[in-house]
Amino acid sequence: EPPEQPETPADVDPVDFAVISGPTGVGAAKLLTQIEKGEAQQLYNFSIAASNDEINPGLINGTLDIAAVATNLAANLSAKTEGGIQVLCINTLGVLYVVTDGSVTVESMADLEGQTVYAPAQNPSFIFQHIVTAAGLTDVTIDNTYAQPADLNTAVSAGEVAIAVLPEPMVTVAKSKNPDLKVALDLTAEWDKVSQPGSLVQGCVVVRKDFVAENPVAVTTFLDEYGYSIEALTTDVEGTAAKIEATGIFTKAAVAAKAIPNCNVCFIIGEEMQAALSQFLTIMHGVAPASVGGNIPSDDFYCVFNG
Repeated sequence: EPPEQPETPADVDPVDFAVISGPTGVGAAKLLTQIEKGEAQQLYNFSIAASNDEINPGLINGTLDIAAVATNLAANLSAKTEGGIQVLCINTLGVLYVVTDGSVTVESMADLEGQTVYAPAQNPSFIFQHIVTAAGLTDVTIDNTYAQPADLNTAVSAGEVAIAVLPEPMVTVAKSKNPDLKVALDLTAEWDKVSQPGSLVQGCVVVRKDFVAENPVAVTTFLDEYGYSIEALTTDVEGTAAKIEATGIFTKAAVAAKAIPNCNVCFIIGEEMQAALSQFLTIMHGVAPASVGGNIPSDDFYCVFNG
């Protein structure tokens, strides 16, 4: 059931809320639709950004209050703002997969020994590096020639690389263009074999610490509405896929519908959120300290409501 709608006082400022198009944004589809129809519990100014570069300045300068972002970006923003950014919830677990062009057989991580695997730069490579190392492999070359997921997707679709790490929904897009592609490994499952299960967390929702202090009711209301939005995604994939296309979070409903079940969308708050995300950021700090802002965030990074 959707949360009940209290009367919104006319003098309440809207909540400035943004998502990045792609997996971290899909959980907001139902909420964005409700906002557009005027059915949300509170007023929102919402926007959809193409990349982190469009979201970072707003969170730093205060023109954004809440945003759905990658977990490593959340840690970086917290470092940049000296603790001014906190995480409210986890909204996406792992979205990475190893795909092959069919010319090599990959059925386990061990099959990657001696191979070159193309991966997008930064987080996908760091996550894959941790899994490779923890699995005991010593001769896997990680190639960042195609630094952006979209560029790697194009190369994979064209059959230019044999093995690649790709995120959803890019995997679904690539498979639609190249029927020979095979999804060989689910890196969330591989991560869980070598790390605390459930600790591969790639997407979250952050909030400005000042905003929480000044508007605690707005933040808890947002969490109610956002949690309901994510629940709607998991119970009505086709309907939500249409909303995802209509709101502009992703371009094609048909692709979204196929990709959603593999995007590991979730809604995790409180101590469970802190346990999983702190484990992830600790591992990422071990692989590439700069990727999480140079330090492992303190407990104050986690916005945990009691009661």
